[in-house]
Amino acid sequence: MPKPKQFNLLMVRDDGSRVLRLSVPGWAVGVVVGGLAITILGLAFIYPDYVSLRHQRGTFAALSERLHTQQGLLDASQSRLREIRGEIDSWRDLHAKIWEPFGPEAGPAKRGTGIGGRTGEPDRAPVKEEMDRLLGTVREEGESIRTLERFLGRASRVLASLPSRWPVRGPVNSDFGQRRSPWAPNSEFHSGIDIGASIGTPVKAPAPGVVIFAGQHAEFGVTLVIDHGNDTRSLYGHLSRLNVAMELAVKRGETVALTGNTGRSSGPHLHYEIQVKGQPVNPHSYIWEESGPAVAKSAR
Repeated sequence: MPKPKQFNLLMVRDDGSRVLRLSVPGWAVGVVVGGLAITILGLAFIYPDYVSLRHQRGTFAALSERLHTQQGLLDASQSRLREIRGEIDSWRDLHAKIWEPFGPEAGPAKRGTGIGGRTGEPDRAPVKEEMDRLLGTVREEGESIRTLERFLGRASRVLASLPSRWPVRGPVNSDFGQRRSPWAPNSEFHSGIDIGASIGTPVKAPAPGVVIFAGQHAEFGVTLVIDHGNDTRSLYGHLSRLNVAMELAVKRGETVALTGNTGRSSGPHLHYEIQVKGQPVNPHSYIWEESGPAVAKSAR
């Protein structure tokens, strides 16, 4: 029977004083070599997967960080959306309060906003979709604001032309409406107010306008009429002198005449009258400023 192969390993010291001999069976060497070969082949097989896994782990970490950042931005965007929607609601409430006194037909046409009524917590829709809806609402609210600006501009011009100041300061001796006639025992309709003032008191224009009459009147004597636009006129009677002429433009607060006692008058005073579309109206409805301590309403 043949003797099994063996591999001998000789280990010698540097000085050659001792030799160590190690005998290894051939089959053991084969096992070691085979194991190494299998290990190398296995490593060669799984190494690409290992490299790919490490790359994926790096990518996952980067994506996780990016997702965390995006989540922070999303939270901030949703918070801002809530603020914007709250501001829009405030604008809507303000517009409603501003337009309410003028009736439902005065304001801009009501349109759907695509948001679904009053706003509260943002829904689960994507932020971009929500932003698009809010942008549409802001555009519509912007149109509403422009409409409001135009309306307020017109209203401001109308208000500026209203005779809202007292033409003279003094006691109101005879008010607007039914009164006891100073000339007969019966009552009569008084188309204006009589303001007591001594002869020569300056009469101020209560609003800008254009003189459309300056001359004699059968009842009011020396009379002045100013057209303030918007079908509104003011009349001044029993004057002593006119400071303006026909078709002359006057400013608010400008002295247009002096009080007197001309025409059918029982004493020095100013007959002040406001007409809208040719009909006399109560001047007190137009006078906004306080008259002062001299004002008193007593029947003449």
